[in-house]
Amino acid sequence: MSDATAAGGGIGGGIGVGPYAELTFDADGDPDPGSRDAVGLLEATDLLVFAHGWNSDRSTSTRLFDRFYAPFPGLVGPGVRLGFVGVVWPSIRFSDEPIPDFDPHGALAEPGHGTALDPATLRALGEFWPGRVAELDRVAELLEERPESQAAFTEFGALVRELAGVDAVDPVDLDPAVAVSGVGAVGAAAAPAGAPPVPAIFTEDVLEVCRALAEGLAEAGGPPGGPAGPGFSLGGGLRSLWNGAKELLRQATYYQMKKRAGVVGEHGLGPVLAELAARRPALRIHLIGHSFGARVVSFSLRAVPDGARYVKSATLLQGAFSHYSFADRLPHDKSSGGALRGMQRKVDGPVVACHSPYDSALKVFYPLASRMAGDSAGLLGLDERWGAIGHDGVQAVPGAPRLTLDAALGAGVPQAGCVSVDTGSVVRRGGPPSGAHSDICHEELARLVVAAGRMGR
Repeated sequence: MSDATAAGGGIGGGIGVGPYAELTFDADGDPDPGSRDAVGLLEATDLLVFAHGWNSDRSTSTRLFDRFYAPFPGLVGPGVRLGFVGVVWPSIRFSDEPIPDFDPHGALAEPGHGTALDPATLRALGEFWPGRVAELDRVAELLEERPESQAAFTEFGALVRELAGVDAVDPVDLDPAVAVSGVGAVGAAAAPAGAPPVPAIFTEDVLEVCRALAEGLAEAGGPPGGPAGPGFSLGGGLRSLWNGAKELLRQATYYQMKKRAGVVGEHGLGPVLAELAARRPALRIHLIGHSFGARVVSFSLRAVPDGARYVKSATLLQGAFSHYSFADRLPHDKSSGGALRGMQRKVDGPVVACHSPYDSALKVFYPLASRMAGDSAGLLGLDERWGAIGHDGVQAVPGAPRLTLDAALGAGVPQAGCVSVDTGSVVRRGGPPSGAHSDICHEELARLVVAAGRMGR
């Protein structure tokens, strides 16, 4: 598949359906004025708004929008005029981790650079952390040389902590899942009084963290670009722990992107859509998000005014945030709710959480880092407390149904509230360590969006 197919008469070229526009935000959630105006010009009865996820650059995002949106014109009823929006926000692509359908045939099985950073990933890191060339060069040198030295791991951990800026963390929400690797949630370590908590993944002994991450990679089938499948195992000696060190670097980028996704959603996308709806009250808006993009669109609901009914559906594809986010009360802390508690009531339609057991990113790494935090979940298993919505769906929301994909497409989804749909029948392909996390371009999922938005024939 090429970087982008020809635009089909849409505003803003790049994909094969139209009218189409990309809505671009910076890291602070500020929209590009030109892209915001282009979205406002789209003529439609129903506007599909799709936010990409974590492992994405601009080219990959455009291809994702193109591929995912392709089936929609043939699925909707005659009274529906679709407009297509691609939400582009600052993310980062680790190019050694192939995405199903987007990378060359056979790339999922091809050996790559091992723990070394390939040139494309190093360039992406330089754009993600501008002005940190010296630190990144040293990180890349350590990952390539893999010295069997505890001092080298200590140096590496200090560099990653500095890059992540964990000493100046702003609290974003009450979500107990702080980062996603391949997508891993992390717990919080003790912090000075009045200061936001620092994820334990950055404060625990770096060798133990790297060992735990390396073991997690082994559980997920092996590191990207390296040995894959059930035969991969963690060898002895410090040299083998550099796989975990590279995963720690990924965790640092995802940690920042997790915070960024919340900011872009609440302070960027949400206000833009609210303004658009105020000017065009008949417009029906349907939110779609993948991975951290699911977090972007979910947090945009915080900006929906009370009583507004313009958001008609929200479809979360392999959402990389807590499965308790919509809960009024957390099972392990009845005095607290999820970061998005009650936000499903801002949607004049269903909030559909798609989940798959083949998503190793959310299955393995989400509970892994909470174990590293040494946090006790009491009577609940750690996996239950720290699970991701894209792994096992919505939790602790009374009355939220759980459906198979066949059932959802056959009998339909509820007209309101949260619903979990097991999409493992189609979301099942992908290499280690993320598994099927990015295997989302299927007509069945497009049909699910249409069903949720009551746009069908």
